[in-house]
Amino acid sequence: MSQFLSSMEDQRKPEKNKTSTTSNLLWFFGVSTCVKLLLIPSYHSTDFEVHRNWLAITHSLPLDQWYIDKTSPWTLDYPPFFAYFEYIISFFAHLVDPKIVDLEKGLDYKAESVVLFQRLSVIVCDFVLLYGVYRLSKNFSMGFKERVLMWVLVVWSPGLVIVDHMHFQYNGFLLGLLMMSISYLMEGRDLMGGFIFAVLLCFKHLFAVAAPVYFVYLLRHYCWKGFVKGFWRISVLGAVVVAVFAAAYGPFVYLGQVIPGSYDSSSCKNLVNTRYCFYSCFHTLV
Repeated sequence: MSQFLSSMEDQRKPEKNKTSTTSNLLWFFGVSTCVKLLLIPSYHSTDFEVHRNWLAITHSLPLDQWYIDKTSPWTLDYPPFFAYFEYIISFFAHLVDPKIVDLEKGLDYKAESVVLFQRLSVIVCDFVLLYGVYRLSKNFSMGFKERVLMWVLVVWSPGLVIVDHMHFQYNGFLLGLLMMSISYLMEGRDLMGGFIFAVLLCFKHLFAVAAPVYFVYLLRHYCWKGFVKGFWRISVLGAVVVAVFAAAYGPFVYLGQVIPGSYDSSSCKNLVNTRYCFYSCFHTLV
């Protein structure tokens, strides 16, 4: 009987440790969130107006006008998934204050409503960072002190707080996606890890610097399984990546805004003539 009770206690320990780890991480995240809330009225750079204008562009204009609108000097120049992301949250912005997403009247709009909404949008999106940290930290074989150090370096990162919650960006959200991708690779779920990284590339082109590392790792760890099995796996992986990029760029290919042959300099109806094409298409596709 005593041996049975002892075995039951051993079975409960991992669950108890998991619960303890989650609660501790939530405490770190809660403290970080409180600091971010205090920073709502703080300084912000021109990127604040950049993202407000992107909300207005995606909410007010049809898809074929997103990357060619020049109402504001802060034109949309991130890959399509980020544009879709702005489009989704623009509906909530409209509910808070319709002027936020007004293409003309919203220029340089700095009312309390827009400041509060945009600051809170970054804070809410940081839950993706929380999940990414959770997934990654649970897969590492480390002690409690090492895990806490990781949480401090990521969740309490001064640089991330300054760039996202003062300067104004969404890097925590994107970093969370990267950490989720790495966590799946650590679990041996390479296809899911590659899928999330492909999605991340279609959010922000700067993550393309990690693409060669992913390519070599997935080729060696996932695809290098003999000729027949390897060919099948590389085909599946390629199909997943192509499907992600098709979902991102497909609508713009259909509109003739990506293929160079359809370029019309007089009407400026092609993405080749925008900063978006150089930064996004070149860096993510080449």
